Amino acid sequence: MRIKHNLMDLLNALNLDGGMALGGLFVALVALAGNWRLFVKCGQPGWSVLVPGYNVVIAMRIIGRPASHALRFLIPGYNVYFFFRTVMEVASTFGKRSTLDHVFACVFHVFYVLNLGLSEEEEYLGPVHGQLSKGKAQGTSLSVA
Repeated sequence: MRIKHNLMDLLNALNLDGGMALGGLFVALVALAGNWRLFVKCGQPGWSVLVPGYNVVIAMRIIGRPASHALRFLIPGYNVYFFFRTVMEVASTFGKRSTLDHVFACVFHVFYVLNLGLSEEEEYLGPVHGQLSKGKAQGTSLSVA
C-alpha cells in the first residue's frame, strides 16, 4: 500500500498522468531492447546496456573511440554536439553514411537504433572513428551512399 502512495505522489509531483507514465515507460523499454540487440550484434555483452556509464564506454568501443571519450558527455554544452556526433558514427558503423541517414539517426534516434538492432539486413561493419575526417581530407566523401 505504501509503494502505491509513493508512486502516486511521484506522478503528481511530476504532473504526469498514468498514460504519460506508461508511454514514457514504453519508449524506455523499446530503447533498452533496441540497444541490447545492437550491442549483441556488435559483439558486445547485451547486459551492459543496463549499467549506466558502462553502456557509454561500450558504445565508444563499438564506434572505435577510446573509452576516455565517454567522459566528454559530462561537459555541458559540448555533450549535445558529441551525442549527435556519436549517433552519426553508430549509423556509419552499419554502413549508413549518407546525410539523410545521419539526419534520421539524429531525429529518430530511439527508433533508428531499434531498426539497426532488430533488422536482419543490417550488418555491423566495424569501428569508424577517424575515418570520416580522414576520408574528407583525402578527397573522398563517405557521406554519399
